[in-house]
Amino acid sequence: MPLKTSSLEELPSINLTPMIDVVFLLIIFFMVGTQFNKQERQVNVQLPGMGSLNALVAAPQRREIQIDSSGNVFLDGRPISPYEITARLSEMRRRFPDLAVSVRADAQAKQKDVMPVLGAINKAGVANMALVGLQNERLR
Repeated sequence: MPLKTSSLEELPSINLTPMIDVVFLLIIFFMVGTQFNKQERQVNVQLPGMGSLNALVAAPQRREIQIDSSGNVFLDGRPISPYEITARLSEMRRRFPDLAVSVRADAQAKQKDVMPVLGAINKAGVANMALVGLQNERLR
C-alpha cells in the first residue's frame, strides 16, 4: 500500500497572546499615569520662588592642550613645558574635580612629543581626557 505524502507542510503560526497582554498593560500604565497628573493640578499650591541664582564658581571649560609639528606644547594657547602641565592641571583639578582636557596634536608631531603630555595629564589625575582629530580626513 503506497503511503500518501503531502507536499504542503504546515507553517509555524505566531502566537499573538503575549504581545496583546503587553499592549494592555501599557495602556493601563499610561491611563493610571495620566490620572496622577490630573490630581496634582487640582490642588492649588503656591510654590516658593528662587529668585535669581548665580553660580558661586563658574564651571570650568574644557582645557585644550595643543602640540605643534615641532613639538612645542601649548595650554589654552599659551606655551608651556610638558613638565609644568602636571602642576597646572593638578592645581586646576583641586578647584574643579571634573576638569576635562582635550589634546590636539599636529599630524606631523612625533610620538616622543605627545607621550610626555599624556603622561603629565595622567599624573595630574584628570579622568576626562579626549584626543581630538579630524573626523573627515581619510586614513593614508
